[in-house]
Amino acid sequence: MTTKVGYIGLGAMGLPLARNLQRKGFAVTGFDLDPTRADAIVELGGAKAATVADAVRGQDIVITCLPATPHVEAVVLGADGVLSLIEPGALLMDMSTIDAKGTDRVAAACAAKGVPFVDSPIGRLVLHAERGESLFMVGADDASFARVEPLLNAMGNAIFRCGGVGMGSRMKVVNNFLLLTVAEVAAEAVALGTRLGLDIETILDVTGNTTAQNGQLHTLMVNKVLKGDITPGFTIDLAFKDMSLAMTAAAESRIGLPVGSAAHAVYGSARATDLATADYSALLEFACRNAGIDTPRTGG
Repeated sequence: MTTKVGYIGLGAMGLPLARNLQRKGFAVTGFDLDPTRADAIVELGGAKAATVADAVRGQDIVITCLPATPHVEAVVLGADGVLSLIEPGALLMDMSTIDAKGTDRVAAACAAKGVPFVDSPIGRLVLHAERGESLFMVGADDASFARVEPLLNAMGNAIFRCGGVGMGSRMKVVNNFLLLTVAEVAAEAVALGTRLGLDIETILDVTGNTTAQNGQLHTLMVNKVLKGDITPGFTIDLAFKDMSLAMTAAAESRIGLPVGSAAHAVYGSARATDLATADYSALLEFACRNAGIDTPRTGG
């Protein structure tokens, strides 16, 4: 029997994930505040929901993939939200990157209503989601994990169980803190090398063959800003939000993150410019502006 999936949130990451579910044999009903986003699901044989209610009723599994904690709590816990409409026996999986305590609140509300809940934030880039190569950090009990594993395999190729409910969200905060801090350092390094007269191909060749190699420079920036493309996959605004999640978690845990705090401040400065809604690889544009140099470009 075909599993029916309601997918709420068809943004830069959510839409390719939902498309992959539909392609792999799941019956997807998509909902987004921009109704045209679901057209791509309809083209593949899926359905478009006009409201959250339409995306929830009659589904076996409901997935939310939303920008931030307030959006998830409003959609799931609010009046006429997911929990007020979900079918008995259906499961809710949240794939958003949100505050771990927000995940805990949603999980507790689900438990109170007897609704199985999984948190499964997404790793890797939009280009990976489009190719069905996403990574998932999963917090779930054994029974719920068994139910969502086929969906995760349809959307990606790397699944990491991080523990019980809430551990996926916690792992995502740590993961994004690391990658976003590295992205800022990579941007500064390229700006420095360019100012010192090195060409970008030399910088990439050498750092790509030492332990300085990293995905932010050698995958993200090579495929985006170094080609002159800063159309958003993951915006500087959202990156600032994710860095803020890490800063808040650290403060609550009484842990100092001095290097991360400096990177967080840079994201805060960058989002005050016209780059706020650009791809976060545009950190390189920001660093080069501050250095008074042109942003280097590769030939490819």
